[in-house]
Amino acid sequence: MTRLSTDKYVRPWLGIHPCPSVVKKCLWFGLLAGASLGLARAAEPAFPFAEATIDGLQAQMAAGKLTARELTAAYLQRIAAVDKAGPKLNAIIELNPDALAIADQLDAERKAGHVRGPLHGIPMLIKDNLDTADRMATTAGSLALVGAKPPRDAHVVARLREAGVVILGKTNLSEWANYRGSNSSSGWSGRGGQTRNPYALDRNPSGSSAGSGSAVSANLCVAAIGTETNGSIMSPASAVGIVGIKPTVGLVSRAGIIPIAASQDTAGPMTRTVRDAALVLAAITGTDERDEATREIPATLATELSRALTPGALKGTRIGVVRGPFAFHPRMDGLMDGLVETLRAAGAVVVDSLSLESLGRLGGAQETLLSYEFKDGLNRYLAAPGRVAPVHTLADVIAFNQAHRAEELPFFGQERMLAAQSRGPLTDQAYREARALCRQLTRTEGLDAALEGNRLDALVMLTRGPATLTDHINGEGGSGSSWALAAIAGYPSVTVPAVEIFGLPMGLSFVGRPWSEARLLAFAADFESRTHARREPKFLPTIVVP
Repeated sequence: MTRLSTDKYVRPWLGIHPCPSVVKKCLWFGLLAGASLGLARAAEPAFPFAEATIDGLQAQMAAGKLTARELTAAYLQRIAAVDKAGPKLNAIIELNPDALAIADQLDAERKAGHVRGPLHGIPMLIKDNLDTADRMATTAGSLALVGAKPPRDAHVVARLREAGVVILGKTNLSEWANYRGSNSSSGWSGRGGQTRNPYALDRNPSGSSAGSGSAVSANLCVAAIGTETNGSIMSPASAVGIVGIKPTVGLVSRAGIIPIAASQDTAGPMTRTVRDAALVLAAITGTDERDEATREIPATLATELSRALTPGALKGTRIGVVRGPFAFHPRMDGLMDGLVETLRAAGAVVVDSLSLESLGRLGGAQETLLSYEFKDGLNRYLAAPGRVAPVHTLADVIAFNQAHRAEELPFFGQERMLAAQSRGPLTDQAYREARALCRQLTRTEGLDAALEGNRLDALVMLTRGPATLTDHINGEGGSGSSWALAAIAGYPSVTVPAVEIFGLPMGLSFVGRPWSEARLLAFAADFESRTHARREPKFLPTIVVP
């Protein structure tokens, strides 16, 4: 989970400019300044699979020019050079000791004429809150779960294995998906330490899917899986310049994923291109008897997701632009103006300056909902038949953290866990009222009203402000964010790289009706093809503003 932003501004000297040419000039001068101060990294040998796409890698393997083992070995070497040495991103919490053996098996299948699909032999990373019934741990970054053994793979993991993915390892995250204490530093966990942003190492990658986002951005894998309750895919994807999909709740099974809130939890792809995100989403989508929310998936959606993305999908659409209230700096309006012109140039009819004020009337309803569902969901997860774990309840986790304060509570506490422990069952009136209010204000009076009332195909909004400095004393802070509406409503959203500010990337979000992922991906791909905003990070120690 990612906290709602409380900051009301971006520092005035940040120098946000709506004109791309001005932004590029500022970035150039910033890089020159960094180099003059000795901040630029020394040149390194080019990684042969930098910015590689799934389709491109499949073409090489089909032509016999590349094997899954060679590809997997290259990524393992890349991880050693960039994540564990060099800039030390610290995005990966554990490597899979069986990765090369899995690659060998998949190469043998290909040689025998059996290719499982577009992900056959593709190396991916998964967040360390998805169960893997193998030699890797599943801990949500907490030392309390070291030694735990799940009875089976999470449904997402099983689907990836069936699709022929080579699971390289697991990524670091905000501990317990950032549902432990207030003033936390996103991307920090007791087990994994602090993940860093590959664009500026002193900046925060955001969370809770911090490791997945940084790993994809830094080309440590082809793609990764993140999870989201409230911004944990969308925010890090935007902060590290990649594509992220937060699916409709129920499109992807949550079985075997350490939970926060059943009404908002989901897993989703994090990739460098929209096409790759669509391929991964198609692979992990599907019904699962362990997650009744998946029963509502439309019968045709899996087929729609597996098709090629429609070129020029924005032409003739009606797109609503939402500018607030998201606590963005006023200068962001100028930035958004340029993105609106891109949408118009693509042939979209733009309905500008929509404002979804209903979000501001939520009060503490969402936090009430989350705290009730966290206690219920975590206790169920830890007590699942066949699960072996050192802790068995939320109360046990709280006690463990208290007993291991030096390792688990050096920077921030466990206020959220304590509040959740004080909650009663989901039959409480307080819970039922909070859930009803959340749905009313984000669905009926929020997204539904905006989409239906303006006859829109989708809404767009800046995903978040630029990445903030990592701060273990005060927490991550914020520079504005828009993800809460879709997250609380359980509706789909896609973020795609859109613009840079002094070398720090920012994304544009496409938000739509439930089960509209195929259309949103097509819209995002059209936008991506016109902006080409994704840029490979350079691992600068800091961003120098002239």
